[in-house]
Amino acid sequence: MLQTNYADISWERMIQAVEKVRERLLRATSALEKVGVPYAVVGGQAVAAWVSRVDEAAVRNTRDVDILLRREDLAAAGDALAEAGFVYRRAAGVEMFLDGPQAKARDAVHIVFAGEKVRKEYLVPTPDVLDIDRTTSFAVITLESLVRMKLTSFRRKDQMHLIDLLDIGLIDVGWTERFPAGLAARLQELVDNPE
Repeated sequence: MLQTNYADISWERMIQAVEKVRERLLRATSALEKVGVPYAVVGGQAVAAWVSRVDEAAVRNTRDVDILLRREDLAAAGDALAEAGFVYRRAAGVEMFLDGPQAKARDAVHIVFAGEKVRKEYLVPTPDVLDIDRTTSFAVITLESLVRMKLTSFRRKDQMHLIDLLDIGLIDVGWTERFPAGLAARLQELVDNPE
């Protein structure tokens, strides 16, 4: 009788899941670069890109692919992403491009608009799409702008990303001076109490 090794199947699925997100990110950014649409990778993938420069073992996998665009570039980006197999959808006020017609919202590229507040109660708007670092195979938001975005949204996952950046020394308490008082207080809170 043939036995199934569920540990091997589980491991393979974990690897496939991470690879699908990575492939989605690279396909989307390649499509935008091909047509010259300015963009920046933000969110958890941007954190992973920055963390990997210091400590690959500290990289936290995330299923999200978040891309910063100018609102006026949405149509051109949509055409480029459609050609790469993505399907536009707007749901719950979020612009996204599903990874194929049968994909779910979690299998999408989520769009964040440059120079706008993601939510009206946020303290600061998102950075400019040209505030990027080009030392990776895609345009990633600068570290300071990424930290500002994470401090602005400050959900639990954002706090964890900030703690990761603190743990590996990419940022420290001195960074509080770079931000307005409300954001600086949030960073100080994480420095004082990372648990």
